Formats: sequence, C-alpha cells, structure tokens
Amino acid sequence: MAIITISRGSYSRGKEVAEKVAERLGYQCIAREVILEASKEFDIPEFRLIKAVHDAPSIFERFSYGKEKFIAYFQTALLKRLRDDNVVYHGLAGHFYVKDIPHVLKVRIIADPQERIKMLMEQENISYQSAQARIKKDDNARSRWSQHLYGIDSADPVLYDLVVAVNKLSVDNVVDVICHTARLGTFKTTPQSQQAMEDLVLSSEVRAALLELKPDIQVSARSGVVCLGVGAQLMKEPDRVAEIEKAAGAVPGVREVKVDKSHMVTWTD
Repeated sequence: MAIITISRGSYSRGKEVAEKVAERLGYQCIAREVILEASKEFDIPEFRLIKAVHDAPSIFERFSYGKEKFIAYFQTALLKRLRDDNVVYHGLAGHFYVKDIPHVLKVRIIADPQERIKMLMEQENISYQSAQARIKKDDNARSRWSQHLYGIDSADPVLYDLVVAVNKLSVDNVVDVICHTARLGTFKTTPQSQQAMEDLVLSSEVRAALLELKPDIQVSARSGVVCLGVGAQLMKEPDRVAEIEKAAGAVPGVREVKVDKSHMVTWTD
C-alpha cells in the first residue's frame, strides 16, 4: 500500500479528488485535522493558523522561534498520521515532509484558471472580477507560505511524482490516474521504506521535544538511535549538552542518543 499527498490550489477540485481517491482505495483521508492537532501544541487557535496562510511572515514574528515551533509541531502531527500508511493527505506541505520516503506518491492537481473562477463565482455568487482577485490572492498567499516556511515554490512540478490537470480530464479520470499510479510497485510500502518513515517520525518528535532547550539542533534517527548535531560552541557547555541529551532520551522510542559537535548530523556504521 502507499501514502498519497495531494497538493492543490483553491477551487481546483483537489479536495474532491482526494476524497474520491481515498474512498476508491479504502484509505483514510486527512486534511485540516492536522492543523488542529498542531494548533493545540502551538497554543494558537485553529482559525488563526488557517488565517496565517494569508499572513505567514508576520504571524510567526510575534513568537520566539515561532516559525521553527510551528514547523516542528505541524510536521510531527502530520508524520504521526502518515506513519500508519494507507492515507491520502491534502493540505499544506505534505509532500515536503516526506520527499525522501519511497512509498509516498506526491501529486499536484492543477486546474484551468477560468474554471476555477467560474466555480468560485457559482459557489459565492460573486462577480468575475471579485472571483479572479480572490483566487489570485489565495495563490499568492499559498506561495508566500511555502516560501517563508520551507523555501520552496509549492507550484514547482519538480517536487511531485505526478502532476494532473483537471481540465480535459474529469474528476473521475483524475482519480483513475492517481489510483493506478498508487498501485504500481514503485510506491509499495516495504520494510525498509516503513523503517525510514519510523525514523522520520522519531526524529521529528525529538526535535519538537527539544524546542525550548535549543530550537536549532539538527536531529536524525535510525532504528531508535538518535543523533544530535549540537554545534562546536554548545559542546563547550557540557551541563547544557547533558540536559539536551537527557530530554532527547526521554522521548518514547529512543534507545540511544549520540551527540555530534557539528551542526550537520553524520552517521558512521
């Protein structure tokens, strides 16, 4: 089986596609509930996090290490959901967090601009000009969000395994294409790829646990062994390093903690 992430712009029928793909494959379909879980950790009401899509740079400036904290909590909430496999996720940055996991099918849904405008006009009973302006604003906001938080352009096709246009193809056609691709052996979950996913979840949980102690620590995990890149300067403070090491070791699933004086985590077998 596989994990499917679906990225889409507003009024592109991506939500409809995601829900039909999940129904067809018998997968769980998740989206905004991940934001809700992250908002609890970040202590910001859900509606404010959703609104932050339109104001990404400024909202995080109000908090100490706001950007780092949101990324860590959101990433952890999402990865814990995806770890169970057989999931379709449509929402913010799903493809970014699991870009190196082999059994993830990363999909981008695009739609004809005029069709998007028409859909919004019908749903909101507004003029062509108003609909056009709102969609442009939404697209710019999503672009700012991904650039500010992750340094990527979410519309870049290189980020995806599959880019499908809801234009000549109907929604059901697009669902057929995605389901067919997801069933290919390329995206089959293997023991190795599942372990990579488990390692990713654990490293994310450890990073979130260390936020208050040292937000910029590099963390990596491999089969329960966690490596921390703390930096040469911090190594001069053994008591603080010991505190960080203890906090990392307290995270469920961690068997051993290794400390690296470089900021970049390195593994030696």
